[in-house]
Amino acid sequence: PSLQPPPRPRLRATTTMAANAQDSHAPLRPEGKKDEDKDEETEYSPFYGIEKGLVLQESRCFHDPQIDPRRCQQVITKLLYLLCQGETFTRVEATEVFFAVTKLFQNTDVNLRRMVYLIIKELSPSSEEVIIVTSSLMKDMNAKIDLYRSNALRVLCHIIDATLLQQIERYIKQAIVDKNSAVASAALVSGFQLYCNTPGAADVVKRWGSEISEAVQSKNSLVQFHGLALLHAIRQNDRLAISKMVTSLTRGGAVRSPLAQCLLVRYVARVISESTPQPGQERPFYEFLESCLRHKAEMVIFEAARAITEMNEVTTRELTPAITVLQLFLSSSKPVLRFAAVRTLNKVAMTHPMAVTNCNIDMESLISDSNRSISTLAITTLLKTGNESSVERLMKQISTFMGDIQDEFKIVVVDAIKAMCIKFPSKYRALMNFLSNILREEGGFEYKRAIVEAILMIIRDIPDAKETGLGHLCEFIEDCEFTYLSTQILSLLGKEAPKTQDPSKYIRYIYNRVILENATVRAAAVSALAKMGAACPDLKPRILVLLRRTLHDTDDEVRDRATLYLNMLGAPEERKALGGEGGLVADGFPFGPANLEQTLQKYLAGPLDAPFELSSVPVAPVKKAEDEVKSSGAMMAAAMGGSTKAPNPKDLYEEMLNAIPEFASLGPLQSSSMPVELTERDTEYVITCVKHMYESHVVFQYNCLNTIDEQILEDVTVTMDLSEEPELEEKMSLPLKVMPTGAGETPGTTFVVVERVDGAMPAAKVGCMLKFTTKEVDPSTGEAEEEGYADEYQLEDVDLEYTDYVSKLSVGNFRKAWEEMGEETELADEYGIGQREGLQEAVEVLIATLGMSPCEGTDAVPPNARSHMALLSGKLVGDVSLLVRLSLGIDASSNVAMKLVARADSAAGSEFVHGIIANA
Repeated sequence: PSLQPPPRPRLRATTTMAANAQDSHAPLRPEGKKDEDKDEETEYSPFYGIEKGLVLQESRCFHDPQIDPRRCQQVITKLLYLLCQGETFTRVEATEVFFAVTKLFQNTDVNLRRMVYLIIKELSPSSEEVIIVTSSLMKDMNAKIDLYRSNALRVLCHIIDATLLQQIERYIKQAIVDKNSAVASAALVSGFQLYCNTPGAADVVKRWGSEISEAVQSKNSLVQFHGLALLHAIRQNDRLAISKMVTSLTRGGAVRSPLAQCLLVRYVARVISESTPQPGQERPFYEFLESCLRHKAEMVIFEAARAITEMNEVTTRELTPAITVLQLFLSSSKPVLRFAAVRTLNKVAMTHPMAVTNCNIDMESLISDSNRSISTLAITTLLKTGNESSVERLMKQISTFMGDIQDEFKIVVVDAIKAMCIKFPSKYRALMNFLSNILREEGGFEYKRAIVEAILMIIRDIPDAKETGLGHLCEFIEDCEFTYLSTQILSLLGKEAPKTQDPSKYIRYIYNRVILENATVRAAAVSALAKMGAACPDLKPRILVLLRRTLHDTDDEVRDRATLYLNMLGAPEERKALGGEGGLVADGFPFGPANLEQTLQKYLAGPLDAPFELSSVPVAPVKKAEDEVKSSGAMMAAAMGGSTKAPNPKDLYEEMLNAIPEFASLGPLQSSSMPVELTERDTEYVITCVKHMYESHVVFQYNCLNTIDEQILEDVTVTMDLSEEPELEEKMSLPLKVMPTGAGETPGTTFVVVERVDGAMPAAKVGCMLKFTTKEVDPSTGEAEEEGYADEYQLEDVDLEYTDYVSKLSVGNFRKAWEEMGEETELADEYGIGQREGLQEAVEVLIATLGMSPCEGTDAVPPNARSHMALLSGKLVGDVSLLVRLSLGIDASSNVAMKLVARADSAAGSEFVHGIIANA
């Protein structure tokens, strides 16, 4: 088979070794050569100039009657080098080498046997070839030499499949409990690789449970470590089994290996994160984590401290012992402990800054640490936890090492400074001066952008810092090599400079960009000048002079902008036609490019007798038909559990609905549904419906598009048959004057407003009929007839579902929200869900049925889980918050049972949730 292993770093050695690579009889290193002499010699790869063909010829030495172990080792080394460098071996070449290597089992040289093991693993023989070498490897597995036994076991488990595994299963089980630790560890590691990587081997490995459990009790550190890792891998999909395993191992000090103890701490942390303790109860296994903080091994102490700091909803009381241990590590003589401690404290400071303040004195001593990663993490942590009086001192200390760290660490520092400026706005001068100083230093684009964004944030949030910040940005663009940053700053100057006390001082900085920069920056500078001229009448004459100078620019865009702005700021009649002086220049166009493009296309398609008017461009954003289809498709994909991220339907329509005067009395929009197709896409009329929920009304929005060019549809309405729905009453209908025609046009909209009598929330299936007046279009003239005729078109029924009254609500801390909701409105009941392929399918169906949002990642069910708890949150029409806990279990026949516990702002909300499930 073709072999393409990943490339590895090339080895380096002396000139003598390079020559020896071609002379297999020469020693690897001349006698008497000292290591300290190698620095004085030229370094080459010992395998320089090796060719695959020559090495394959050399491999014929494997067939010699008298095998030379030394020579064979060197040939195998060259073969391994070629494989590791990505050299491709054909199937014939690989097979020939493999069969030649198998003959080396006849030699008893220990070093040669180890090389044979390596080359067999790298060649990865096929299933037919494995049989040839199996007997030799099994012989080595039962040899008296422990080195043979462990290595042969590793190789054999690497190349066999599940069928052959069953034949040697008893040998592996014996090796797991072998007295020799190297053999036992090799067997356990091989079992782990088989379980994870060999198809069909997992079921065989699961039968070794008793032997693996015995290995977990071993006194050898590595055997216990490997045994625990394999035992967890076998049981990882069974939460109950993992919980039992963790419970048994955390009692009585059964785990003595520091490596195994670290694994156990991680497994305990996972169990804690998956458990949901009742209010007022202590977390399970927290006492074990706290006891690990007193372990004699430093790695165990740190692992326990990190596990405690990463617990969900961790309290200050729980954090205190972990913070104390990490504080001791800050003063350790070992750099790795200092780095681990300060990095963990840096993460804790993001959520619990007050808990880390006791470590500030120790972290200040790390600012001058020789390891710049440690010093950077220390300073950023201090920026998050420090007080107002320490700002200047910290800034002075940071400036001493900013030039010695990489850009990625500098960005971390800048983000920390930005957060500190929000925390202590009175210290903006010191922070702004520091940012301006590092802005003038060398750095990459991401680093510079982080600084500029920090300054822009300070300007936006702290009014007193505006002029200082603008001054620093003006100095920066004088020598800025990044076009994107220059254009952003020029745009900001055009908006903010006129609002300062002396706007004229910024003109020089802006006009310098017109003279010295590229076309993109020059165009941005022209726009900035025009905005200043429109906003500052006193400066307009000077601005006009500068704009006229740019009329002869070499770039079309710059000249066009200058011409446009001169007309807009110049003659009164031009100003009036273009929206008045300063209107469009300072504030920009009130419409988007898509609106302008569409209006221009319609203008060019018609008679050109009248001039084009900007007032004819619609202000509302234009949404193309295909865009609406894409957005609805995205929402549907997300609702079905796909990876596409759906936009919030309410955000898509809220602005449009609020602009309709007839809807002002309905109150605020509660929620909107995804578009539902009422016709086939390839029919003459494309109609979709969107349901908008208000406190006591439902607005049905019908998006209509005519695909027949030979007719025009006017006075378009949709009538809804509500005769069988006593709780729904139609209040008004807003017709569509003319239905847009053409596949590429934006759909028109007609609305039907329905009142829910007494605030009822019924489920209904409503028949719909599209009614309109049809006017035929003369194909010769393209004009429609004056007289039309009434017509109608049957649409699909619109389903008003219970989930339409529920909108998704994101809850950051479900446990806290659940406790605050109280037990007064709690309502619990049990339901049968029927047969499902697994709990994951059941959870997805329930989330879609309830229309609520999953919390804390509980929508993902662990593989092969037999029980699961899902947490959901939502909001009912009328601003009623809903919280739901779903406890699910599945039996051997795949029947799913569920206990639903609901809490809401009102008892009616909890009853409504249970009603959805009962009527599903």
